[in-house]
Amino acid sequence: MLATDKNDLQPLTTPAEAPGRDVVIYDGHCRFCTASVRWLNFLGGKRRLSYLSLHDPSVSQYAGDLTHDQLMEEMVVVQPDGTRHAGAAAFRYLTRKLPPLWILAPLLHIPYSLPIWSFCYRQFARIRYRFGRNQCDGDSCKIHFD
Repeated sequence: MLATDKNDLQPLTTPAEAPGRDVVIYDGHCRFCTASVRWLNFLGGKRRLSYLSLHDPSVSQYAGDLTHDQLMEEMVVVQPDGTRHAGAAAFRYLTRKLPPLWILAPLLHIPYSLPIWSFCYRQFARIRYRFGRNQCDGDSCKIHFD
């Protein structure tokens, strides 16, 4: 299944199309999340990453032990060897993977700072749907406003 949005933008590369790449698992029903992975793709992920919506059945191959709720809380990056990074640790990992993000790497890799970045990531992830209540397809964002 190709991950696309309603504007018929270029499809994101799936793990099936590019085996051996890191896999970014994201909420494919959230327009903010989809825009974020498209931004990663634009910043160099096109040749280095593949993308998979957490709603895709094949997500169990990469994160079968994580629940749907856990995957809804934070982005997950799975390396080809199975190593996983989630939330702020995933973004921190991507600052080493994508050259345009290298400028952020020193800040995000300050020793003992990951708990602070994780707290900030969780706070932002919790409110990301408030940046536009019409950002999700159907009523998938509704669960965040109840």
